Amino acid sequence: MKLLFHKITNWEYWPFQVLYVPIYFLWAYYAIKARSIFFFNASNPQIKNGGFIMESKKKIYDLLPKTYYPKTILIRENTNLKAIVDIVVEKQIYFPFIAKPDIGLRGSGVKKIKTVSELREYAEKASFDFLIQDLIPFKQEVGIFYVRHPLQKEGKITGIVSKEFLNVIGDGISTIEDLINKTPRFQFQLESLKEEYGDQLYQILKKGEVMNLVPFGNHARGAKFLDGSHLITPKLTATINEIATQIPEFYFGRFDIMYNTFEELECGENFQIVELNGAASEPTHIYDPKHSVWFAWKELARHITYMYEISVQNHKMGVPYLDHKDGMREYRLHLAQNNKIMNF
Repeated sequence: MKLLFHKITNWEYWPFQVLYVPIYFLWAYYAIKARSIFFFNASNPQIKNGGFIMESKKKIYDLLPKTYYPKTILIRENTNLKAIVDIVVEKQIYFPFIAKPDIGLRGSGVKKIKTVSELREYAEKASFDFLIQDLIPFKQEVGIFYVRHPLQKEGKITGIVSKEFLNVIGDGISTIEDLINKTPRFQFQLESLKEEYGDQLYQILKKGEVMNLVPFGNHARGAKFLDGSHLITPKLTATINEIATQIPEFYFGRFDIMYNTFEELECGENFQIVELNGAASEPTHIYDPKHSVWFAWKELARHITYMYEISVQNHKMGVPYLDHKDGMREYRLHLAQNNKIMNF
């Protein structure tokens, strides 16, 4: 009951469908103006459906210069273990590495793979295509939202989110599970952590020892999101703009980036792109606990307006909106994919 009350009184934990209720009305307004529910697919013409539904992460990576992202391979559903191991060895990807769905859902199905047995378990359980990806060596992570009008050569950063991972710090007395239970944000993840770590959660960490239980910055997996928009500088904007303009017809979305130091990131050094998200991107700086739900609605409305304006301009330049029949088919496929991943 205590956790339930915490979830109700802290809007950042509200279900997606509840949080977005006011935004649905704005979406309907723009859909009427565009005469298409699926106007979003014109926002990023080179990404399937603009990056809103059923977009392949691998195909998005293929749009990026290879120096910007970790070594990544696509594994088709039902590929046998030997074939997977062979390609992992061929591509020189070493344990531990990350496995994640090629068509993802808010961080679900992402797992750090440490052994061949864990790889076998993941591959046998996955009812979808998935990616195997080098573990990025950098410790810091940010999400940088980028917007560029199709008629402009330079875009802008509209928000930055910095991320605190699900780390527990030992006191020499408490078990890892006890440490998890001290923080409601972590406690929400307890069942999934039990499934992943098992009896390891009964271990006692030395005083001051830090253990990262989820090595990626995903809000749904316990990371704390902090509004880092004050970090926007002309230098960082120039760096991100240089990256974004190398991606064919990319105008709207969020770069999730891991980096060494912020100064190096500003200079375009010592970083890698975890993912590039398109039209479905959220301005995730809204999830900073200091922000009100009114701030969140305002920022969501601002970014959907950007997406609408970009889509309309691209449409005027010859990019078709997604046909209603095709859009509904894609939406049904999206729901089916979500079910597969949620049941993973």
